[in-house]
Amino acid sequence: MKKNPNKKRKTISYIVIIISSLVMLTPFITAALNSLKNYAQYTAIPVEWIPDPFQWKNYVEVWQLTDFAQYGWNSLIVTVLSVLGAILSCSLVAYAFARLNFPYKNSLFIMVLGTLMIPPVIMIIPQFIIFNHMGFLDTLIPLWILEWLAQPFGVFLMRQAFLTIPKEYEEAAKLDGCSPFQTYWRIFLPMCKPQLATLTIFTFMTKWNEIMAPAIYLSSEENFTLPIGVLSMSGAWFGKEQYLVAAALMSLIPILIVFLFTEKFFVRGASSSGLK
Repeated sequence: MKKNPNKKRKTISYIVIIISSLVMLTPFITAALNSLKNYAQYTAIPVEWIPDPFQWKNYVEVWQLTDFAQYGWNSLIVTVLSVLGAILSCSLVAYAFARLNFPYKNSLFIMVLGTLMIPPVIMIIPQFIIFNHMGFLDTLIPLWILEWLAQPFGVFLMRQAFLTIPKEYEEAAKLDGCSPFQTYWRIFLPMCKPQLATLTIFTFMTKWNEIMAPAIYLSSEENFTLPIGVLSMSGAWFGKEQYLVAAALMSLIPILIVFLFTEKFFVRGASSSGLK
């Protein structure tokens, strides 16, 4: 009896995928186990992989020993405002580049894409001076305001999405009396949910995990976002480094929630926008 080569190939593929997934999950599983150890188990040599007993109180003590809730709230404010700004500004600018006609449109779009090649580090000093003159230092405003100015990656992503929509939709909207903004808001934006989900995930992850900007612009502990708030406690947690691991794992929960809710649209948007 002949073996089906397709079945054999499929079995090998599944084995490779399972092994690869386990390899990728190993750091996360290790961190989860480390977060449930006491300090003696955490620093034990040879390594004690499975904590005995599980120290669930580590997560409780992280909340009690820090302003974890305040750090998380600050991060949530920055992230939500950044996501809203990125969606609105990038989609508006992208719609103009994709569907409107105006002088030097292609040249301006090339200039926008060219800013992607500028290292963000170069912009730190000019931005710091600007925010200082505006009185925004030690506030959350510098952490989200730039996303309302149409970042180039988001503009490129949304422009590619708008270009794939047939022209007949636009013509039908004009016949119904829609203005360009109404066409953008009522027709084009609802048809680009996968790309909007992609932009949401990228912006959320970037802003939630951002360390450099908060470290530069914030000085008051009550304004700290989650990443630098947790890092600021590393000295106080000397001898309790397992708390750092627990705090880091808790900070991942919002990202996982957002990804789970938008994963279907994210995959579809990545495959249709050249990000594969």
